[in-house]
Amino acid sequence: MFVSSESLTLGEFKGNVLIDFSIGPVIHHLYPACEYFRDIILLRVSDHCILEVKKWLNARTGAFDWSHTATIALEIGGNSNPYEDNETQLKASITNVVKCDLSKENLIDPLILQQADCVVTACMLEVISKDQEDFVRNLRKLSQLLKCGGHIMIYCFLNATYFMVQGEKFHFFKINEHILRSELVNEGFVIKHWEVFQRTAKSHLTDYDSVVFCTAIKEK
Repeated sequence: MFVSSESLTLGEFKGNVLIDFSIGPVIHHLYPACEYFRDIILLRVSDHCILEVKKWLNARTGAFDWSHTATIALEIGGNSNPYEDNETQLKASITNVVKCDLSKENLIDPLILQQADCVVTACMLEVISKDQEDFVRNLRKLSQLLKCGGHIMIYCFLNATYFMVQGEKFHFFKINEHILRSELVNEGFVIKHWEVFQRTAKSHLTDYDSVVFCTAIKEK
């Protein structure tokens, strides 16, 4: 559940809790998650991202149509159900969309979030971190959201320094496999799965050379 500093209950959760801390208003990576986690909490850093997610959640005019991603998720999973069922299930599982403050030790200060069973972060740590010290600090903040024995799932770009949006260049912290592995271990995680995919498409919009997907268990 969420509670404020005055112990105000903001929501009752049905069981397993997943926290998603990912870039932008994207939700497509969460379709498989709603089959395993009954309560999904989205942490987003900007009001615009939150607005876009809520437009989709409430089927408002102008909401981005994610139906193509629902169809792809079903095909990958070998599920023959209509994509509308997958979208409905995911929407029902998302119980809160919360703005977080990267400058705070508790990302959602002054709220207190019950530690989750799983934390997912996609393409976010390398965007918000200026250097390795900052990366460790941000990883530690995510770890604090996760209960002991819970899983963290990380998807990130490797060896990237920038990405472009509408002609404007944005920073990536240049993370590599060694840094990610070593800092996860240093923060008390045991890596259970590690998979690297080499980049195939070329574009001037970013300079990453591969992406990594890993899962790790928090042991301390």
